[in-house]
Amino acid sequence: MAKASDVKRTGKGITYRGVTYAGFNKPRASTNPKKKKMVLAKKGDEVKVVHFGDASMGHNYSAEARKNYLARSAGIKGKDDKFSANYWARKVLWAGPGGSKKAPPGGSRFK
Repeated sequence: MAKASDVKRTGKGITYRGVTYAGFNKPRASTNPKKKKMVLAKKGDEVKVVHFGDASMGHNYSAEARKNYLARSAGIKGKDDKFSANYWARKVLWAGPGGSKKAPPGGSRFK
């Protein structure tokens, strides 16, 4: 596992492996085209890059969908672990009514 000392502080935030982040535990757009967001997660002195969210799917498009997702994902391992994609998806993408209202793709079962 990488250490926080491997991160370089710059005028625009922090840089880790050539990617600049606003700070630790602050999500940004993912460099992986299959994922929506990524975050440089920090627990104690350890850091890890976590990519989360399927780029081809919408999110937070209805209260019912949000409620169902949060109920399903509550049983998934890593709900309370900052190094888990599930933790960040629940916290950022499915956080509540303040999130994006982007509609799902045409083939989605939620409309």
